[in-house]
Amino acid sequence: MTTITGVPQTMIDAQQLLATARQQTGLTDIGDESVLEGLQHLVDALNNEAPLTERGWQSITGVLIRNLSNRLQVENYLQAHPQLLQQPVSKPTFVFGLPRTGTTLTINLLNADPGRRCLLRWEAFNSVPPPKAGELSSDPRCLQEQAMVDMSLKFAPHISAIHHEDADSPTECQFAMSQSFCAQYYEAIAEIPSYRHWLIHEADYLPAFRYHKKLLQVLQSEAPGHWTLKNPWHPLFLDALTEVYPDAQLVMTHRDPVDVVASACSLIKVVRQMFSDKVDLHYIGASMMDMFAEMIRRADAYKEKHGQDSIYDLHYSALMADPLAEMKKLYAHFDEPLTAEAADAMTTMLQQNPKGKHGKHEYSLEEYGLSAAMVRERFGDYCQRYGIATRD
Repeated sequence: MTTITGVPQTMIDAQQLLATARQQTGLTDIGDESVLEGLQHLVDALNNEAPLTERGWQSITGVLIRNLSNRLQVENYLQAHPQLLQQPVSKPTFVFGLPRTGTTLTINLLNADPGRRCLLRWEAFNSVPPPKAGELSSDPRCLQEQAMVDMSLKFAPHISAIHHEDADSPTECQFAMSQSFCAQYYEAIAEIPSYRHWLIHEADYLPAFRYHKKLLQVLQSEAPGHWTLKNPWHPLFLDALTEVYPDAQLVMTHRDPVDVVASACSLIKVVRQMFSDKVDLHYIGASMMDMFAEMIRRADAYKEKHGQDSIYDLHYSALMADPLAEMKKLYAHFDEPLTAEAADAMTTMLQQNPKGKHGKHEYSLEEYGLSAAMVRERFGDYCQRYGIATRD
């Protein structure tokens, strides 16, 4: 059997992964070592539970080493530039909601505003040195990441119809959290129930958000702006998020759960098929239903504790009907001006990216052992509380 840095492809070792990252970067300080607990939970789950192909093992090993390497480089950069840790991250906007509820459209609209600063896909993985403001789309690292994106689409071209993301697109800020090994991303790529349980019920999210802020402080040093971020899974972590970012602006998107569950399951299926040839579709259906129920419960609990206005609610149906009108309402809620320049840029973005540009995403609940009636029963109260438009 071939090996990667001495580790068999069908078994990985957390300490060996860290040693490899240290060897590749020439750096040693990982920062808060408590995040290695998450890495160990993840590695144990992968080794004991994940039905991965050989290519899947290679890919995941590469992902973990890449995340460790970037974290080492960020911590090293901050040691050389400690003044950055004193720079505020003021009133960051966080867009979240159940997956497939319009978070991507929302962040792309907000990203069109030249006064805002989004976390871009390429810089999330290759953050140091921080890119300059005028080079966010032309930095050689961006071009290198785009080549990787293009290559991956050759293996799974249909994924663009579900979720298209270029190297310089706004990405989910869970990719910052993934460098603390506390992110749903890992559970999305492999069936690892024990890691999923740890992430939802046992993980301490604060170390991940403290590093998250450090990363933003590095990146804003050369390319500042009003940080505007998105991660559908943030309802799981709202208390920790707002402990690190007490002035955060929170935006939650909402959509008919029948569409949400079916679409999200389809995305998870496609992603897992890139790493495994044994994908349990009924497990995906059941686990997504449970995850979404917990996300809603925690968002409701946060509102109960901090007030109904502590999270701004944005409805998918309204957003699709009149995106610019919904942006005006969002800006007004946070007492911020939507400039003519930003509105024009948003209009241009919409014109250049019509719905279906990358193909049509088709999905069905039945494939995952679910039905519309089951989803309606599970999430009926949620739809009623939030006045969510449904198809029936």
